[in-house]
Amino acid sequence: MQKENEPVQKEDEPVQKKEENDFSQGSIAKNILGLAVPMTLAQLINVLYSVVDRIYIGHIPHASAEALTGIGLCLPVITIISAFANLFGMGGAPLCSIARGGHEEERAEKVMGNSFFMLILSGVILMAACLIFRRPLLYLFGASSATYGYADQYITVYLIGTLFVMTSLGMNNFINSQGFGRIGMLTVLLGAVLNIILDPLFIFVFGMGVQGAAIATVISQGASAAWVLKFLTGKKALLKLSRRSMKPDLSLIKEITLLGTSGFAMSVTNGIVQIVCNAVLARSGGDLYVGIMTVINSVREIITMPVTGLTSGAQPVIGYNYGAGCYRRVKDAIKFMSAGCIVFSVIVWALLFFEPRFFLHLFTQETELIGQGIPAMRVYFCGIFMMALQFAGQAVSVALNRPKQAVFFSIFRKVIIVVPLTLILPMVGNLGTMGVFLAEPVSNVIGGTACFVTMLITVWPMLREEKSSAVRNE
Repeated sequence: MQKENEPVQKEDEPVQKKEENDFSQGSIAKNILGLAVPMTLAQLINVLYSVVDRIYIGHIPHASAEALTGIGLCLPVITIISAFANLFGMGGAPLCSIARGGHEEERAEKVMGNSFFMLILSGVILMAACLIFRRPLLYLFGASSATYGYADQYITVYLIGTLFVMTSLGMNNFINSQGFGRIGMLTVLLGAVLNIILDPLFIFVFGMGVQGAAIATVISQGASAAWVLKFLTGKKALLKLSRRSMKPDLSLIKEITLLGTSGFAMSVTNGIVQIVCNAVLARSGGDLYVGIMTVINSVREIITMPVTGLTSGAQPVIGYNYGAGCYRRVKDAIKFMSAGCIVFSVIVWALLFFEPRFFLHLFTQETELIGQGIPAMRVYFCGIFMMALQFAGQAVSVALNRPKQAVFFSIFRKVIIVVPLTLILPMVGNLGTMGVFLAEPVSNVIGGTACFVTMLITVWPMLREEKSSAVRNE
């Protein structure tokens, strides 16, 4: 007999689909990995949008260093656009998971529709503002007369595709939150493969250089956006994107925005750190060190993807079980996610310490850049295993709809620790440019420990207190 709160099974809906997306059943590890593996691959592939551009641009004859530095100057703008995609995409997806766990499908669809509305609205505003003010922004970010032209060529074209970025990056969260991790992976796989194919065509064959890389990226992102919309409005989606669900609901938008502020703050503060680092490095070391930081940022994007993939895969499982009242499974999911993050980041730290030259060679053949980049990379990444603690702690806060805690630690590590240290350490003991790279590991140790310990102190007792409720619901 069907339970009162269970959703009605549609005649044309396969029974297997429902079972596969019920995270309150089966192995916690299997549920998390079932989402995390394709989501990790998806995020790794997603990074290729910009990283592949930098790899190809770093090998443009006679202009590789200046062109690579020019692209590095665009990263804060790209990061800010991603921040707004995270604000409404990552803000809405956990609410969808909680609503699905409580069998509130209508609310879940309204969350998705309102998130899409805000993604498009903010995308239009961002595109217009950045196009108008791009020149002063790029010089603020550390551009010089030698690098501004490359930066301007890239960012002008990239901004035209802002709505594609907002749709593909923001709405893909709602595909994953419904349990369709493989479909979510295909979203970014489609765009990334196109980008890999089109980049050399536009850059070298058509001789368009940096501008060609941006055109290839925009076309690829457009294809991903089309794929996302086709799926979310199609028959296979459990929750469908419709005009009715897009009608603005101010109270719901406020709730989405509040929860999404964590991911937004993390992205925006990353952008702020990039701006400060580039400015300090340009002043104390010149364009060469801005280029080194561009490579380091690219490597960081790649090697943190499995950790963010694991935390992203765990969030729907944690949120669904929390909404369903299965609190013991919530604790098991947190344990599995945290252990996986720590083990992986320790392995990555060892690889980066012993083989930094391999990663640098991916982006450039410039002898001086590689020579100065090896010690910088070793210092910058020496505390990365502690950053895994922050990823895990913040993922729990977001999944359990605790936005204030998640937002605080996003701001704490980057704004309160990294930015001041980036400004101060270069003046301490003649550290110079090395002080900029040293700020990151110090912040990882302090911020990661504080975030994870706070999560244990605040979340664990709460789940113990509600244990009896969990037993009744399971």
